[in-house]
Amino acid sequence: MQQEEIKKLLPHRDNMLLIDEAELRDGVAYGKKTIRPDEWFLQGHFPGNPVVPGVILCEIMGQSACVLLAEQCEGQVTPFFTGLDQVRFKRPVRPNETLETQCKIVKSKGNFYWAEGKGFVEGKLCVSATFSFALIKE
Repeated sequence: MQQEEIKKLLPHRDNMLLIDEAELRDGVAYGKKTIRPDEWFLQGHFPGNPVVPGVILCEIMGQSACVLLAEQCEGQVTPFFTGLDQVRFKRPVRPNETLETQCKIVKSKGNFYWAEGKGFVEGKLCVSATFSFALIKE
């Protein structure tokens, strides 16, 4: 999926749609985000040493995971984070790098979902987390 297809699943627009592409293979969501040097979240984080903020890395993983719920996300549904656990940052992500994510759903109950995610740059683990979210009808 490219961004136009992703927009059919996620309500995120403009600067908050953080994934460039995503695909579903064998129950795993794979996403990609190439970090441009002019990204809004790099401004001031940190001057002369730009690093993607951890919360943005978590958001990228969360958006990638929504591809797993394509059927449930279509229409008047908004995914909301309900928790982030066991978040670990192993390596900074910098401009001109491509973060590649892998996410899978590990549990669901009603409109609540729990997932595991990892983010890599050139095969090296940068971030990992377990997280939960709810699909809320508008």
